Amino acid sequence: YDGTDTPLIVDFGDVDAIKAQFEEQHKQRYGFVMSEKPLVVEAVAVEAIGETQSLPASSTELDGAEVMLKPLATRPVVFDGKTEQTPFYKRENLKPGATVRGPAVIVEPVGTTVIDPGWEAKVNGLDHLILTRVVAMKRTEAIGTQADPVMLEVFNNLFMNIAEQMGVTLANTSYSVNIKERLDFSCAVFDQEGLLIANAPHMPVHLGSMGESVQAVIKNNAGKMKPGDVYMLNDPYNGGTHLPDITLITPVFGDDGKEVLFYVASRGHHADVGGITPGSMAPNSRVLEEEGVLINNFKLVDQGTFDEKGLTDLLEGAKYPARNPYQNIADLRAQIAANEKGVQELRKMVEHFGLDVVHAYMQHVQDNAEESVRRVIDVLKDGEYAYEMDNGAVVRVKVTIDKASRSATVDFTGTSDQLDNNFNAPSAVTRAAVLYVFRTLVDDDIPLNAGCLKPVNLIVPEGSMLNPRYPAAVVAGNVETSMHVTDTLYAALGVLSGGQGTMNNFTWGNDTHQYYETICGGTGAGPDFDGTAAVHSHMTNSRLTDPEVLEWRFPVLLESFEIRKGSGGKGKHKGGDGAIRRVRFLEDMTASILSNHRRVPGQACAGGEPGKLGRNAVERVDGTVIELKGTDGAEMHAGDVFIIETPGGGGYGKA
Repeated sequence: YDGTDTPLIVDFGDVDAIKAQFEEQHKQRYGFVMSEKPLVVEAVAVEAIGETQSLPASSTELDGAEVMLKPLATRPVVFDGKTEQTPFYKRENLKPGATVRGPAVIVEPVGTTVIDPGWEAKVNGLDHLILTRVVAMKRTEAIGTQADPVMLEVFNNLFMNIAEQMGVTLANTSYSVNIKERLDFSCAVFDQEGLLIANAPHMPVHLGSMGESVQAVIKNNAGKMKPGDVYMLNDPYNGGTHLPDITLITPVFGDDGKEVLFYVASRGHHADVGGITPGSMAPNSRVLEEEGVLINNFKLVDQGTFDEKGLTDLLEGAKYPARNPYQNIADLRAQIAANEKGVQELRKMVEHFGLDVVHAYMQHVQDNAEESVRRVIDVLKDGEYAYEMDNGAVVRVKVTIDKASRSATVDFTGTSDQLDNNFNAPSAVTRAAVLYVFRTLVDDDIPLNAGCLKPVNLIVPEGSMLNPRYPAAVVAGNVETSMHVTDTLYAALGVLSGGQGTMNNFTWGNDTHQYYETICGGTGAGPDFDGTAAVHSHMTNSRLTDPEVLEWRFPVLLESFEIRKGSGGKGKHKGGDGAIRRVRFLEDMTASILSNHRRVPGQACAGGEPGKLGRNAVERVDGTVIELKGTDGAEMHAGDVFIIETPGGGGYGKA
């Protein structure tokens, strides 16, 4: 389409034929067409085929009559737990026209062909052995809706694989560095009620909160959804995290188009959605409006038709509009494509196993996750902890274990009230952090899903910084406060020292360029292991843009990126070291940093020492160095260098 940058290959023909092929492929990949947009011929390729001499393949004319052979022998063979008297044949005795019905075994010097019951093998005129299913498989009877340990593992991986395929599609079709290179996105599968079933190993802060967004869409559109619809939102008070994280939700219908069977969703961090600073990560926002365009229950695709005009009006119509709507639209198309991939794969699963089986195992994987968390709770002890942030606010938690019911109460009563800054964490983010902690305590390889929180009673006082009231600003709550919640819980349970406790959110931009990244640091040590140096951890799971791509797409120079030696806390087990990142700007831009542990060190367990504090600074072109606070900004001029030194992780135990 004109205005997009992803070509599709079609066969040459008249205009109508080319358009029909293109629209069919576009709908297959993205789930929608844009019939009002003109098509652009990107390139024309001519293929020349020359005739070469070849020996004709010998073929035997068949008269259509089946040739049945007498077996060499009959032996007992087990198929699906049942013993069958099975004939054995020599391959060399099977001539064109011969038919062998399963169960059977065909042997030859270089291989053995096993024909299951319900299948038959036939030798064609070219002496090829063709296997065909002749008895339809009874899906629900073949698999069963009762939980089976082997099939549970199969479905765990199938559901996760669907989310992973969605993620691959999103990365391959996206436009922005944020999504394509940094992989700052998440994809997941949900059941009919909007409960999280499975995810790919993407961003924990996204995955644990998306279910509330799906449930909000279900509530607002009950009885009105149609096949081909896609809904969009970023509202932090409806399951969103912060405004740059835009979620697309697609209902998956049955063949009759009447009943929603499942939902798929993708959430991506967009480089800019407006707000008072480029990159939509303002260090000094006070109300939600200052952080960008608020989107709630917007129908982006209506029965297969992409509403580009409505989307553009939405992005450009706010008080602080998006600075690069073209980039937003390109990434949203990629998210639609990712969702469509999930829809297709779920339909394949239903076709293969049957709807009853798929629905049953969606419940079974949640039940399995619930039991896995209960086994963890069995060995946990009561605990509490108060975690001070750089701005003086406190996250306080008390964990009470009920051994009889095998459940835990996580109570954040005593946490600071809603703040007059942007470190408020929406309740969905708080819930995501708790879900993440309990999932990480499970040693089994299970998908993160709604079942993990069924044994957990969560108490988060309304009006606190972990459950704020609209229109409180939240941009740092998602990326910073969420990290504090995880470290607070680990400290209360005594299982892990604090990591860097911040994502070191670094944004820069002007009217032309916008960029956002989180920067790695040290992780905390545990009872029997050291922390890890310079990695993304806990609620962030993104990666940093390759230096070559960063310098190609933006007018900056990455002067250095190295491990900050000696910054990890000491202890019986040492905390991981942080990192040092120096970025030189080649043109004027506004830069912002949202970070923590620049004033108050992180926590350390069992007598270990905390990691070193982080540091932010600007080195002007004349050599002057300006020290910055943890939450700060600066106007960068050509030649200036922004310096970020990230905190180390805490040590565990006395050295």
